[in-house]
Amino acid sequence: MPEQPRTLIADRRVQDDDWVLSAEDAPRPENGRVIVPLVEWQEAPGDDLAPLLASDTELTPELAEQLLDAPLVAIDFPKFTDGRGYSIARLLRERYGYRGQIRAVGDVLIDQLYYMSRCGFDAFSLREDQVVEDALNALDTFSLSYQPGIDTPEPLFRRRMRESA
Repeated sequence: MPEQPRTLIADRRVQDDDWVLSAEDAPRPENGRVIVPLVEWQEAPGDDLAPLLASDTELTPELAEQLLDAPLVAIDFPKFTDGRGYSIARLLRERYGYRGQIRAVGDVLIDQLYYMSRCGFDAFSLREDQVVEDALNALDTFSLSYQPGIDTPEPLFRRRMRESA
């Protein structure tokens, strides 16, 4: 059975989610857009299916090439302490040039949203107990960052050097 819809924040605002996250070994809904496990998506990719990457997915160049055609890529966070999804998102954006939606699903907490967005996530399926208003505010936790990210590819010291020149 598909999971119940969660609050979706995409492009920094709450949006209706027209995708259903289908659990592994669960029957898939017959109509609509469905996020399915990677193996199932690889067997029958299409506009109405999107892949769900487990946190231990090895993002090879071949897999990344396949994912470029996906309408969205969902990355699972089985628990909030598992940070491997950050690396997958960053590699998809920076190394492989993925331009579609990268969605965080699973144990997605407000505390993570700012950092996830810096790594390339642009959609977040919040855990049920998270407060939506707090989540939206969390995306703007910091006005300046020292490290480079997807949103700011230059570290702060280089930006300051360029501005002072």
